[in-house]
Amino acid sequence: MAIDDSSSSSFFAPWPDRLRHSAIILLAAGLALCALVLLADLSLARAVAVFICIAAAALVPWRLHDSAGSREDVRAVSPVESAAVSAVVAGMPDPAVLLDRAGRVIHLNVAAAQLAPALRKNELAQFALRSPEIITALREAIATSEPRRANYLDQVPVDRWMELVITPVPVPTLFGGTERCMLMTFHDQTPLRRVEEMRADFVANASHELRTPLAALSGFIDTLQGPAKDDAKARERFLSIMHTQATRMARLIDDLLSLSRVELSAHVRPEACVDIVPIIRQVADGLEPLARERQVAIEIDLPDMPVAIAGDREELLRLFENLIENALKYGASGGKVIVSLSQIGSGEGAPEVRVMVRDFGPGIAPEHLPRLTERFYRVDVGDSRAQGGTGLGLSLVKHILNRHRGRLLIESVPKNGATFTACFPQAKPPTAS
Repeated sequence: MAIDDSSSSSFFAPWPDRLRHSAIILLAAGLALCALVLLADLSLARAVAVFICIAAAALVPWRLHDSAGSREDVRAVSPVESAAVSAVVAGMPDPAVLLDRAGRVIHLNVAAAQLAPALRKNELAQFALRSPEIITALREAIATSEPRRANYLDQVPVDRWMELVITPVPVPTLFGGTERCMLMTFHDQTPLRRVEEMRADFVANASHELRTPLAALSGFIDTLQGPAKDDAKARERFLSIMHTQATRMARLIDDLLSLSRVELSAHVRPEACVDIVPIIRQVADGLEPLARERQVAIEIDLPDMPVAIAGDREELLRLFENLIENALKYGASGGKVIVSLSQIGSGEGAPEVRVMVRDFGPGIAPEHLPRLTERFYRVDVGDSRAQGGTGLGLSLVKHILNRHRGRLLIESVPKNGATFTACFPQAKPPTAS
């Protein structure tokens, strides 16, 4: 006796497919056994035994299939992919990336995405991290399942020394085993490196530059204590020279400390929004006595409206002070110094603020231009020391501009003056809430 499967589908529709098919088979078998008991010579006990066998044959495969499906669903929900692991990685303060045994990204936090924007989930990390040190450490960690460390230099947008630590992380699975993963963490070593470099540079530079004035002071002191002890005119002249040398040493130490502070925070861009127009006016007013002494006129061409950039006020004061003071000292023969400000678009179209300081002195020979921002580099050593220069002014200007993500342009034609232009990215206007 055949049973139409389509006629029974509405009754068994809410049931799972395999269970519905088993029920239809049992119904057909029950009807067939009933017919055999009524029409044939089949006893009721045998009919019941046959029905039990048919029921077992129909229902056991469905149970096995159901349990196998549930195990597959459990395997699909891996502990490594859980929201708890993702939250732990996201909450780490340093850049962190969790990788599987093949080196594919499972989770990464915001700091890691900012450090390496090319990182993507479910993609190999070595394609996004191009540093040879990182790739070597990652391959060794995958091959050996042992911790690895690597130090490398990240040069974009500024130099940063980073330390990579790769730590194997065995994650327990639901069936008693473990899944091998690797946690990559990045630690910024820039402040420590800069402190070490600052210490070494300070010792080398200070010992070199301070030796001359210290020797002069020591010599004059010996002279005043000996042959010129009772010579009033010599004592007056020697004390004046000693005061000049002491002032030079104080200025040198001040410049070294300022340069060290700027280098220490070079990788941290200032976030405060400042108006540079009053800063330039303040510096020009403060240098008026020096301008009168050198008989130089300072002409200022600044807009009346505020011009905002992201910057550090104290560092900007030092920057413009160095530029304008250099123009007054080394371009005094020109009789005037022009300080102007303009706002233009750079080659990429981003708005830029440019502060130009131009003198009309003897100018600078072309072979000296590329080295002007080096520490202690002087075009004329004797003239620089006579002017009270330390050889650190333009180096300090360059480092301040680097910290502000700006640049320094130097143009000069011999006998036609020099122009120093400080370029800053213009601050974005505040968005209306």
